[in-house]
Amino acid sequence: MADPAPVALTMGEPAGIGTEIALKAYARLSDAPPGGAPVFFLIDDPARVEKIVRLVGLDLRLATIERPADAESVFPRALPVLPVEAGGDALLHVEPGAPTSATAPSVIASIEMAVRHALSGEASGVVTLPIQKKTLTEAGFAHPGHTEYLGALTAEAALPRGFARGPVMMLSAGSFRVVPVTIHTPLRAVPDALSVDLIVRTGLTASQSLIRDFGIGRPRLVIAGLNPHAGEGGTIGTEEQDVIAPAIEALRERGVDAMGPFPADTLFHEEARRQYDAALCMYHDQALVPIKTLAFYDAVNVTLGLPIVRTSPDHGTALEIAGKGAARPDSLIGAIYAAAGMAKARAGYAEATEE
Repeated sequence: MADPAPVALTMGEPAGIGTEIALKAYARLSDAPPGGAPVFFLIDDPARVEKIVRLVGLDLRLATIERPADAESVFPRALPVLPVEAGGDALLHVEPGAPTSATAPSVIASIEMAVRHALSGEASGVVTLPIQKKTLTEAGFAHPGHTEYLGALTAEAALPRGFARGPVMMLSAGSFRVVPVTIHTPLRAVPDALSVDLIVRTGLTASQSLIRDFGIGRPRLVIAGLNPHAGEGGTIGTEEQDVIAPAIEALRERGVDAMGPFPADTLFHEEARRQYDAALCMYHDQALVPIKTLAFYDAVNVTLGLPIVRTSPDHGTALEIAGKGAARPDSLIGAIYAAAGMAKARAGYAEATEE
C-alpha cells in the first residue's frame, strides 16, 4: 500500500483557538519518530499563522507550500501551510476573541480547498477546525454548519455500491462511539422529527462506516429509546413501539446487528459499553452528555457516510480563551489520528473488496 497522503486542516474561525491548537498539535506530533505520527498541513494565511505563533509564544517554524504533496518533506522541520485562496487584510487584522464576518470568505474557501484536495486524493482526509456559525451566517453562508456543507460539497462524488450516504454525526473516544439520530433539533421537536426511515438510514450509515472506516467486521449497534425507561411498554410514550422498534427490525432485515430500544440511562456505564460498538441516540444531548462527561478532552467528531474522511475536534471556537495560550490540543490531535486511521482503513477496505 502506498504511503498515505497528508491530512488537510481547515483554518476554522480566525478569532478562535483553532490556529493555536493546530500549532500545538504540530509541536507534539513533529517530535514523533519518522512515520510515528500523521503528516498534516494547514490551509490558512501564512502571515496570519506567523502572527499567532508570536502571540502565544511558541517556538516552531512554518513553511509555505504550493501543493499538499510538499507537506511530507516539510513536516519534520516546519508546519506546512498552504495559502488559502481567499485571503486579504481582514485575516491579518483579526483580534483574538472578536470574530468578524469579513473573514467568512477565507473560512469558506479553506473548507472548499480541503474538500477538493480530499476528493482528488491529494489529502487523505479533512480535519475541520471549529467555525463560528453566527459569523458565517451573517455573511450569507446558507448551511447550518460544517456537516451539512460538507454533505453538499461531496454530493456528486461516488460512494461504494450499496453504501448509504450521510452526513451522519458520530462522536468517538476510543471504542466508545455515539451517534445522534437528530442533531440540532429543539427538544420539543424531536418526537415529530423521528421516523423509521431516519433511524434506518442513520443506523445503516453508522454500521457501514464502522466496517469501512474502523475495520469492525460485524458492528454491534445498540439503540436508545426516546422516553424514560424506553417508554415502559407504552405507558410513558409510544415512540419506542411506533417508530424505534420497527426501525430496529428494518435494520436487522438489512443485515445490521441492531439491538434495543433500551433505556438510555443504562447504556453508558463501563460494563454496558463493552456490549456494543456504537450507540444510536434519539437526540443531541442523549448522545453528547455521556461521551463529553467521560472523555471531555479526548472525544472526536466524525462525519459518516461521506465520500471523504472528515473529523474535527469535539469543541467550539472558545473565543473567551483565544490568544491566551491556554487552549488544549488534545481533541484536535485525536481528530488528526482518527482521520489518518480512517483513511488507512478505507484504503484497506478498497483493496480487500477491489472497490
